[in-house]
Amino acid sequence: ASAFGIPTTSVPTSTPTARLLPARLDDGGGPGAPGAPRSLLDLLPADTLVARWAAHDLKDSANHTWREVERRHAEAVAGGDDPPPPDAVCLRPGGVVERLAAFPGLALSPAADGQILFDSESPPAISRDMKRLKQVLRDGGARGDRTLILCDNEGQIQRLEEILGGQKRLAAGTQLAVGALERGFTLNDSLPRLCVLTDHEIFLRTRRIRRQRRFRGSASLESVAQLAPGDAVVHMDHGIGRFRGLEHVTIGGEEIESILIEYAGAEFLRVPVYRLDLLERWVGGTEEAEPPPVHRIGGKRWKNLRARTEQAIRKVATELLELYARRKMAQGHAFTPDTRWQKEMESSFLYEDTRDQRRVVEDIKRDMEAAAPMDRLVCGDVGYGKTEVAIRAAFKAVQDGRQVAVLAPTTVLVEQHARTFGERLADYPVTVGALNRFRSAKETTRLLEEIRKGTLDIAIGTHRLLSKDVVFSDLGLLVVDEEQRFGVRHKERLKRLRASVDVLTLTATPIPRTLQLSLAGLRNLSLIRTPPRDRVPITTHVIPWNDHILYDGLWRELDRGGQVFFLHNRVQTIHSTAEKVRALAPGAAVAVAHGQMGGRQLDRVMLDFVNGDLDVLVCTAIIENGLDVPNANTLIVDRADRFGLAQLYQIRGRVGRSDRHAHCYLVVPDGVSRDAMRRVRVLERHTDLGS
Repeated sequence: ASAFGIPTTSVPTSTPTARLLPARLDDGGGPGAPGAPRSLLDLLPADTLVARWAAHDLKDSANHTWREVERRHAEAVAGGDDPPPPDAVCLRPGGVVERLAAFPGLALSPAADGQILFDSESPPAISRDMKRLKQVLRDGGARGDRTLILCDNEGQIQRLEEILGGQKRLAAGTQLAVGALERGFTLNDSLPRLCVLTDHEIFLRTRRIRRQRRFRGSASLESVAQLAPGDAVVHMDHGIGRFRGLEHVTIGGEEIESILIEYAGAEFLRVPVYRLDLLERWVGGTEEAEPPPVHRIGGKRWKNLRARTEQAIRKVATELLELYARRKMAQGHAFTPDTRWQKEMESSFLYEDTRDQRRVVEDIKRDMEAAAPMDRLVCGDVGYGKTEVAIRAAFKAVQDGRQVAVLAPTTVLVEQHARTFGERLADYPVTVGALNRFRSAKETTRLLEEIRKGTLDIAIGTHRLLSKDVVFSDLGLLVVDEEQRFGVRHKERLKRLRASVDVLTLTATPIPRTLQLSLAGLRNLSLIRTPPRDRVPITTHVIPWNDHILYDGLWRELDRGGQVFFLHNRVQTIHSTAEKVRALAPGAAVAVAHGQMGGRQLDRVMLDFVNGDLDVLVCTAIIENGLDVPNANTLIVDRADRFGLAQLYQIRGRVGRSDRHAHCYLVVPDGVSRDAMRRVRVLERHTDLGS
């Protein structure tokens, strides 16, 4: 404060604060007797400057927090616990006010009598004009000005230096540094004059500012303990039967523990425990699925089913071998090396590339510049930057005059991809269009004509993109997002597209066949295992429905200005669930989103949530793939036991996409099946990044 000549005053009783006020720490140190608990305020240096906003009342906020602590203490006592008294974990409201008043402070108010004015102005507008940027830097250097360009990360500095001709060719007085400001400025008071530019203003990129309020079939068995009497099991040689327990049998004078399975006609099969590999547990498509009919030992039904399955596997294997043989023999398009535009576009990325992202981009560019058609699988955790990798590949293809098709599994994801691609490529002569059910018949006809003529550079769509009436003029790159979400018929169409086209597949949870092809060397594999900078693990909780826990979870997020996903995957009861949420979070802006809504209505709700106009989104599993809302960092999944493990993993990836600590609450009722609990418990354990 003294450096700016600003007088300091004592802090009055108004200061902004969150609902959670300083808690006590018992670390055996600090003022008072040895081992006495102390507040976080004890850790602040005595000369700490506290800035306050006069419109906020600290006392009201402190009283609110104290009442909340007393309520939780009473609940814990009523539940039979012996918690420490409220005084031991939180300062009383009067103590908070008194302690903060001891620090020097600044009172900030729009009605302040004194004003401190700086002779400053907006920096020169660059608007992605690199010639203009160089001229501004040269003019500043000639006047003796100091020019500082703030970049978000080291990678941005390197790319910008490349564009400007290298470090040695920078204009006099120009310096690049890592830093973050909402906007740049020119300070005329300083000697020499100081001009600060930001990379996001140079490239016209909007920084993300946090809103201040704001399986069918079978499953392998690892132990007999996974089975309960009556469970359906599949024997590799005899088909579906019922597990009836364990039984000891004597063979050749030796007692052997065996698994007893009942088949049709009250026939029983005893399988030695050491041959557990012959059995798999049958898993229905949903929890309410009817139990399967059991087979007859030695019957033809299971043999015929196995024969048909083996024939289908051979057919698929033959098609795959033929496809990859044709791709190996085919002469693909060798894309040209990176252009100046490519470097400029990549430098406009707001975040620092991770080590793995840089390596994967290099792999993709090397494949695209080769004569053979590319077929690369990029496997990376949710939120690890796969979309940015795809955007750079698409832009490279478009610069060679080739079209790009981006295939996504859901309408919501298509809309988000269209928005992301459009924003990233807005300042280049690239046209982006989305083909899905949100488009009217007139819009769809227009897009199909543009695709056919080649005037649409990047077409993004759901399975609609695979229809026969979609004919590309010159398709050069196919990007498939979450291939495992597409059915067999869709993949047949994909195979025909793949014969000579470069293919880039993105996934967080690859299906076994896709992964096997990559591991076998038929498809190239790249992994993104490095989390973005400042990313923290998602804390996962498995809980029963409890109003108090959900209330705490909702308000903990809303109090820090965040947003909440509340997933309830039943359209019939989603509105009544939304009313429960409104009762738990009175005053919060709550809206509903599900796949049966009209396209425009759903699009409006999703946009409101992405823009931060909604606090809580009560939704179905339409948010499962790709939705990116960095300000939403609490997720509540109602009846998590009804989802598969891969589904839960994808859903959980909707939160934790910023540097804030994210929470995922999996709500599971009492008495659910052990298999369902196993899935959610596995997810609860895997909370480390990259797991």
